[in-house]
Amino acid sequence: MATRPRIKDVAEYAGVSPKTVSNVINDFEHVSEHTRAAVREAIEALGYRVNLAGRQLRQGRTGMITLAVPELDVAYFSELAKHVMAAADRRGRTVLLHQTGAVRERELSALHGFDAQFTDGVILSPLSLTPRDLATRDTRLPVVLLGERQAPGAVDHVGIDNVAAAREATEHLLVRGRRTIAVVGGALRGRQGTDRLRTKGYQMALRAARIPFRQDLVVPVEQYHWQDGARAAAALLGRRPRPDALLCLNDHLALGALRALHEAGLRAPDDLDVVGFDDIEAARFSVPSLTTIAPDKEAIADIAVSLLLDRIDRPGTEDTADHIVGHRLAVRESTGGRP
Repeated sequence: MATRPRIKDVAEYAGVSPKTVSNVINDFEHVSEHTRAAVREAIEALGYRVNLAGRQLRQGRTGMITLAVPELDVAYFSELAKHVMAAADRRGRTVLLHQTGAVRERELSALHGFDAQFTDGVILSPLSLTPRDLATRDTRLPVVLLGERQAPGAVDHVGIDNVAAAREATEHLLVRGRRTIAVVGGALRGRQGTDRLRTKGYQMALRAARIPFRQDLVVPVEQYHWQDGARAAAALLGRRPRPDALLCLNDHLALGALRALHEAGLRAPDDLDVVGFDDIEAARFSVPSLTTIAPDKEAIADIAVSLLLDRIDRPGTEDTADHIVGHRLAVRESTGGRP
């Protein structure tokens, strides 16, 4: 069996010292371009690969990062996890997946790194943590938050502008002539989470269009699953007059609502419009296909991993980053668009 090439082999091939090869691999600046080119040619010719595990052990690191999300059953989080794993793999890192169930104690465990000997840092999507939880965390463990910023200035954060996204979705429905728009999964009270921010965007769009806001059209749900959307939509369809559009605050709710429409003998967009959030893969294959807000999940993952690795590589940095990632409205059949 052929042995794996070593730094010593690369050095002999390039006619330089092993230390020079190490300097090139680590991108040390005081190496001539001629020497750098010779070493890279040797690396390519021999098929040398950097021993990341050995390097990380020497640096006192595991080479692993943790992604902690509420539910992998919710497709947004499983799709996001796929992108995080790809972004980490490109940087030679392994991802440990953890499901918190939106339980505060589990989110706290993730925030404190479970057993820190197994992970170098954590990307966390919290639903139950309080600002105090974040303000009093152990700052020695690098953490990047996904979703809503809950502790300004305390930790790096990556998310979308939920207010603007919900306003855009509502404006789309208003342009289509819809005037009685219900918000499935909305909230008017409680902590400033995704549900409240998206409801705020909805209210802003109504106000701009001079459409009276009706509190009874904001329908909370227990969970953000298919059955919760179907249950809430069925109740709304039983009203007289019934709403002429449903703004659902994630795609699971929206797809559940489409099922409720089907069972009631109704169809989107002929009888009412349906809009979702998250642009999960199933949204393109439902009948009708679902109009939805599409966050740039790949960018969210890439930025989160980059921020976390930067924290790991430069411990003690006090400045924090707040990245707002782009989104778009994907118009499909549920509001009269094309599949």
